[in-house]
Amino acid sequence: MASMISPIALNPALLQASGTAPTAGELSKRANITKTAKDFESSFLSVMVGEMFEGVNTTESTFSGGQGEQMFKSFMTDAIAKQVSRTGGIGIAASVQKEMLKLQGLTEETP
Repeated sequence: MASMISPIALNPALLQASGTAPTAGELSKRANITKTAKDFESSFLSVMVGEMFEGVNTTESTFSGGQGEQMFKSFMTDAIAKQVSRTGGIGIAASVQKEMLKLQGLTEETP
């Protein structure tokens, strides 16, 4: 015969007093740090992808986009960088986020 364990109701005030429940300010800081870290990674990737395309001369090829292609290349590199960052990135955002959390005195664990 299986013993029945009754669920325990936790009082949010007790959790907050013990320091285990995050405050609204802490949650806001964490969200800002996450966004900033992802934006940094996206910016870094945009520069790297831009450098990658720097040596590619497509204006003289048969199927080139001409001057329009050159003008909008930076938009394409930004879009590629944002998509790479959005789908997991290359690990820069996680490292930046970890360091930013340390500087703010927050633990690495997400609530």
